[in-house]
Amino acid sequence: MTLGILINTDKHLEHITGLAKTALSRGHQLIIFTMDIGTKLLESPELMKLCAIKGVSMSFCDLNAKCFDISKEGLPPEAVCGSQYDNALMVNKADRVIVL
Repeated sequence: MTLGILINTDKHLEHITGLAKTALSRGHQLIIFTMDIGTKLLESPELMKLCAIKGVSMSFCDLNAKCFDISKEGLPPEAVCGSQYDNALMVNKADRVIVL
């Protein structure tokens, strides 16, 4: 199964990491897309650690990151700078999507 996590707030980091670790421990794939004020979590080392794990793909909305003055410098290359198109791809590919 592929689980999608849409992050559109800067809250719930513990829930996001907990859900991700649980899904991965059960052999599921994970797609994470970050947008809106949720892009502030790109500055969180805990979230950025997730994108380096096998079975996880992560992207974020570049336009939203710019709106909230989030620096892309220092982000791991696995955190793909994208657009709402990446959100649509996640929704299409994931079996279930959780919005936090």
